[in-house]
Amino acid sequence: MKTGNDIKKNCAQAALQYIPNHSVIGLGGGSTITYLIDFIKEKNLQIKIVTPSAQTRMLCLQKGLEVLHTSSVEQVAVAFDGCDQVDHHLRALKSGGGIHTKEKLIGHMADDYILLVDKSKVVDTLTFQHPVVLEVLEDSLAYVTKAVRALGGKTTIRTSNAKDGFIISDNGHLLIDVQFENVTDIEKLENNLKNISGVIDTSLFINVVTKVLIASDEGITILSK
Repeated sequence: MKTGNDIKKNCAQAALQYIPNHSVIGLGGGSTITYLIDFIKEKNLQIKIVTPSAQTRMLCLQKGLEVLHTSSVEQVAVAFDGCDQVDHHLRALKSGGGIHTKEKLIGHMADDYILLVDKSKVVDTLTFQHPVVLEVLEDSLAYVTKAVRALGGKTTIRTSNAKDGFIISDNGHLLIDVQFENVTDIEKLENNLKNISGVIDTSLFINVVTKVLIASDEGITILSK
């Protein structure tokens, strides 16, 4: 049986075939992306990178890869990322990193937005066992909390034992984790959340993902539109 690291390496290796040489690509965060950066360096691909992840940015620079400021780029050829869960309709949920606003921006900028996952992340339809994360304006906190609870969500402002007070996103905003149960219309939930004044974006990715590379002991399988 292959180890988790072997499976992630195989997934990163499979991603290489989707990278056009002499292009601009997007890279998210996580260990599979770290392996992909190593492979890009080994292949000596002539690419430029945009990333929502400070850790990925530093790693790319350490490897001698050129990183562009996202604000200077209109479009990228392909972007790669991970997620907490993705379903067979290519709807994804990200909860951990708290950088979903920038991740989603780069996903929309990409001609191809590809998630790199192991098969444990893939479900028939999103289960919402992980929270939906909202990035919100601080001034809107009480209003957003009331509106989200009206939609059936249970809210928690994100904190950390490593920091006094609330966690602030890279954009300078608060993050709210929202637990939902018995979601019957995922697209409607996404629209309702984004329509709340003060919500900058959600960690639900609807109509963004174009492919999912799924790694397992048996090899790589692909979900696509």
